[in-house]
Amino acid sequence: MAKVWFVGAGPGDPELITVKGQRLLREAGAIIYAGSLVSEACTRWAGEGCIIADSKGMTLEEITGWLIAQTAQHETVIRLQTGDPSLYGALIEMVQPLDAAGIESAVVPGVSSAFAAAAAACESLTLPEVTQTVILTRVEGRTPMPEGESLRELAQHKTTLCLFLSITLLPKIREELLAAGWQDDNPVLVVQKASWPNEEKIVRGTLGNIRDACRAEKIASQAMIVLSPTLGARHWAELKRSKLYDSDFTHRFRQAENH
Repeated sequence: MAKVWFVGAGPGDPELITVKGQRLLREAGAIIYAGSLVSEACTRWAGEGCIIADSKGMTLEEITGWLIAQTAQHETVIRLQTGDPSLYGALIEMVQPLDAAGIESAVVPGVSSAFAAAAAACESLTLPEVTQTVILTRVEGRTPMPEGESLRELAQHKTTLCLFLSITLLPKIREELLAAGWQDDNPVLVVQKASWPNEEKIVRGTLGNIRDACRAEKIASQAMIVLSPTLGARHWAELKRSKLYDSDFTHRFRQAENH
């Protein structure tokens, strides 16, 4: 029976796709990928004779129509999506027509650009007694934000913020964060095309100067913005240590030394 798989391609580096995703690409009879965002190199795992299509110029109806048509000829059909299919993709919009057509579907998760950006810069998004919360969000543009989810409201928590699809809105980001109580000297990390071989750019700055820093590097698309009280912790003189590895902390695998 034919099945459509929604496979997360990861952030860009073809080697960051999951082992399961790579196996399915080898088995697939047809693959359609988002060429505007997914590196074409990710299709290198496709088997000989596999039909490969680029969806960057297609509408939602054209993509779902293509998927449905391919299931008449192939048992394994893949929609290859950037990052993870559950974040800022049209997963549900594509699954619904498949459900209506009685076609089975499944999802293979992928590495998000939020985590690839943190990895590229060797940053931790959480630290003990600094922040234990990561907010994945975007700034309102042509797509409105639901009530209660404005950047200003979310930023008031003073936790880690990973901003998708927002690099052209840096002035608005600064305005909203200042209104939420952040300062112009708060550190900011921007990573363009995280993990893409020979294309990745890492820019560090502050809320006050990150726009100029990104302009200097000609970064205007495909970039992750990270704002966090944890940024730069690698160079801090003191850190609150994790309880998991503290010699005075007992857990089920180790008894505390002083008990």
